[in-house]
Amino acid sequence: MAGSLTHDIVKGPPPPIDRGWGGDGSDGVPFGPGASRRASFTGLFVLLAASTMVFAALTSAFVVRRGLSDDWATMPKPPILFVNTVVLLASSVVLDQSRRSLKAGDRSKFNLWWTAATALGILFLAGQAVAWMQLKAAGVYVSTNPSSSFFYVLTASHAFHLLGGVAALLYVDVQAWRLRLGPAKRTAIDVTAIFWHFLDGLWLYLMILVYVWG
Repeated sequence: MAGSLTHDIVKGPPPPIDRGWGGDGSDGVPFGPGASRRASFTGLFVLLAASTMVFAALTSAFVVRRGLSDDWATMPKPPILFVNTVVLLASSVVLDQSRRSLKAGDRSKFNLWWTAATALGILFLAGQAVAWMQLKAAGVYVSTNPSSSFFYVLTASHAFHLLGGVAALLYVDVQAWRLRLGPAKRTAIDVTAIFWHFLDGLWLYLMILVYVWG
């Protein structure tokens, strides 16, 4: 139409989508695209509750079996278990140090501390394998005695859970070294750290159980 002006609306490119991981309600959270921080922690608490129930059931079976049987014989414990305990405790301390470094804005130290914690977690699993091999060399097997049966079941169940924790540590570690760590996106870090500390406490509980009652 004469006298009218047609204004083309020029739309610029859309803002870049943050594909970082572990965001607070953003894409890339390891528990599913678009999962919120609240949903991630809900999933974590469900996992912790389920794991607690599993080990509570194993503990109940352990106590009942020991109390009702006359064939229970205390099995020798591999000394490396104490070394493994120290390694696992150290991993939790180092993990917290890495989180403090991130909070202070020092990403390079975060990467180093987190990698160290991951390495200690792997070292713990290797130590557990050594403990089982030492028992085997001493002629102590799963079917040797009810005490040894429960020892293998309890420690293997813990190791299975710890494998999941190590996988989470490795995931965070790789993403951090690839510089995909956003300062406000720490859901993956927090969830992984809480789960790892839970496994640490669970191991201490198992050690008390097998040394006092086993």
